[in-house]
Amino acid sequence: MRLFAAAVLTCAIAWGGSSPQAALGRYLFYDKRISVTGQYSCASCHKQELAFTDGRAQALGAAGQLHPRSAMSLVNLATATAFNWADPTVRSLEEQALKPMFGKEPVEMGVDKSRLLRLIRTDAVYKERFLKAFRGPDPWTLSNVTKALAAFERTIVSNQAPYDRFHRAGDPTAISDAAKRGEMLFFLDGLSCFRCHAGPDFTGRAHDEYHNTALYDPYAAPNIGLALFTKRPADTGKFKAPTLRNIALTAPYMHDGSVPTLDAVLDHYAAGGRAHGNAQKDKLMTGFDLTPRNRADLIAFLESLTDDSLIHNPALSNPW
Repeated sequence: MRLFAAAVLTCAIAWGGSSPQAALGRYLFYDKRISVTGQYSCASCHKQELAFTDGRAQALGAAGQLHPRSAMSLVNLATATAFNWADPTVRSLEEQALKPMFGKEPVEMGVDKSRLLRLIRTDAVYKERFLKAFRGPDPWTLSNVTKALAAFERTIVSNQAPYDRFHRAGDPTAISDAAKRGEMLFFLDGLSCFRCHAGPDFTGRAHDEYHNTALYDPYAAPNIGLALFTKRPADTGKFKAPTLRNIALTAPYMHDGSVPTLDAVLDHYAAGGRAHGNAQKDKLMTGFDLTPRNRADLIAFLESLTDDSLIHNPALSNPW
């Protein structure tokens, strides 16, 4: 546990920063005119007050189509190597930006490329900001749109939670005694929470770890996970371990939003998952016993990862 605390001390830093590209990306992120209906933006699925999630079990696209998965948090993606629930082919935030913009199954934003290019060439705000952000005779390009969006998303940093103040600033009063006990439980081998949610962002040591947590029989489910891309049966039902930072704000949980509360999350893992006959489920899904105090302490620890400065940071809010 103390080794992990040391990692927090050295790794939980503020990535990104104020730049013309990030400033431009902030306008694009919140611009509803980009979508097919003119009523939908990136921020529609990634709300600042919900740690850049949307509070839905399944994301809802601009055309009214439900996505089979929930909207992941955009927090601390500057060092990430995986950017969604189960598509390992996307290796950068720039590539990821294209998925919701132009994806067809389902439609998320339904962006019309020619209409987007016309908007950024004619709108007074964009005419000025693209010139500031990018060099060259024609900075108003789709490539630069994705670069600006990615630059803004890299400034969505969360590292000022009470847990950080306790470990980085050495403030013994930053978290409760219950949260301190909960941290010890989190790092116990018997529970093994930390084995899937490791590192300063509690999302796997490599940011691209995938696990089958036995939510259901993967062969009977609409979401087969990583296997859709790798074509390996052993990857059926595997999904990315999401960050636990600000987890108290991002319900409902799991890739399909099928677990409504943190208490229900603990029930799921304590039971070893729902689908006990799931041959591909992670070997760590063995279940465990929790006393009422254990449960309350673990939840107190998870709540100590909520960063109020993130959800109230005016530099991340709607500039329109």
